[in-house]
Amino acid sequence: MALNENKAANRESVVEQASSKVKFEIYGEEMIEKKVKSSGNSGRVYLPPNWVGHHVKIIRID
Repeated sequence: MALNENKAANRESVVEQASSKVKFEIYGEEMIEKKVKSSGNSGRVYLPPNWVGHHVKIIRID
């Protein structure tokens, strides 16, 4: 039983860590700040057409 309790404690600590803010340092070419809009059962962000085919990283800031 101690093993199961330890696993549960580890899951709780992961949840606590996920809810706190972390700092990211990113190097890139360009940045746009936008609000995510609802789209069916998901969210959507529109980006400039010249970004098509490029790699992007999305970071939720709030």
